[in-house]
Amino acid sequence: MNYTRFITRVSQNRQPSLIRELTSLLTDASPELVFMAGGLPNPQMFPFQAASVTLRDGRALTIHPDLMTDCLQYGPTPGYPPLVKQLKNLTQKLHAPPRWSESDLIVTAGSQDGLCKALEMMIDPGDYIVTQEPCYTGTLSILNPYKPKYIPVKGDHEGMDPYALKEALSQWNPDDIRDLESGVPKVLYINPNACNPTGVSVNEQRRRQIYDIASDYNLIILEDDPYYFVQFGDMKDFPPSFLSMDTDGRVLRFDSFSKVLSSGIRVGYVTGPKPLVQRIALHKQVSILHAPSISQVLVSELLRTWGEEGFFKHTEAVQEFYRAQRDSMLAAADKHLTGLCEWAVPTGGMFLWLKVPAVIDTWDMIMKRALEKNVILVPGKAFMCDPSTPCQYMRAAFSVITQEKMDKGLKNLSELIREEIERQQS
Repeated sequence: MNYTRFITRVSQNRQPSLIRELTSLLTDASPELVFMAGGLPNPQMFPFQAASVTLRDGRALTIHPDLMTDCLQYGPTPGYPPLVKQLKNLTQKLHAPPRWSESDLIVTAGSQDGLCKALEMMIDPGDYIVTQEPCYTGTLSILNPYKPKYIPVKGDHEGMDPYALKEALSQWNPDDIRDLESGVPKVLYINPNACNPTGVSVNEQRRRQIYDIASDYNLIILEDDPYYFVQFGDMKDFPPSFLSMDTDGRVLRFDSFSKVLSSGIRVGYVTGPKPLVQRIALHKQVSILHAPSISQVLVSELLRTWGEEGFFKHTEAVQEFYRAQRDSMLAAADKHLTGLCEWAVPTGGMFLWLKVPAVIDTWDMIMKRALEKNVILVPGKAFMCDPSTPCQYMRAAFSVITQEKMDKGLKNLSELIREEIERQQS
């Protein structure tokens, strides 16, 4: 593929940082190399000498002094080399990208860091962007300052609807827009598994149809998948990723450890075509330099200690925990919201997406009156491309609250909704 049309002029103008490029030589440098190119602080002056982290199973991860230097020193922009190698092996195992030899992987400070840099690489002010709706609020927060022309695509209990996607793009002729650099869509954003906020996943048939449409219209697919390991079901039955079916080289995939290891360590990674990943790397060179070294070393050592089998055993435990949380939330919803709200059963993730048919717009109900009932949710407008349009939805998170609090919260919510209905009728 020719990626020129997907890269903004600002991104095209980015040049490699010479010092960053020279620092990368240290990865495989000879012990005889006298390196006088980088302003590396002397590790003898770091106050931290070693560390030990206790795992839940009682084992300890010990960071000895030499490894602690890797934790505390500047590192390569693409990521801590042992971790990059582990992530590439994991990606090959889970997704087997068809164009792997032409792909690359870069570690980011959480997946949203990579997503932000990718969008800034590809979107100019006023550009068209195709996105599922409802859409993750963080993505909208990245995009809104560019005042893009959103092309929202509706979905249902099985995620983005390919027919709705085709209809949304029908104003263009695929043959006419394939190589145009402006005035046409370039990017399709999708959160395919356990979508935030709906909690639903796109099935395999729809994914293949969506990929074919993206190919027809020459769109880059931004596959934002932080909930991949929080799907409720056997991993062997997970629907294939867009990366796994990417025969064209048009998928940038965003993964995260936030939902399965820790949200605070801020470790994610981006996989996709080398020309695009390398542009993201140039942006990292002039912004954060690299993802936190100590976090990368910690994740790498954890994966080394656990091994592949141990990592998957942990992700299965994570899935089962959130499945139980979901089931408790559904039970509370059945008890308190039946007849007041509608919802689809989440196939993964941490959220229940509720529609209130009798309420025109949930915004004021939540933002102005919910605290009086000791309950708070996110009003659906926050996930819409056009927040000026009334929205009957709201998002409830079930990740951290207890079964008792779920019951109490949805009971309070039911009272709030009934009062809102009366308010509308008066």
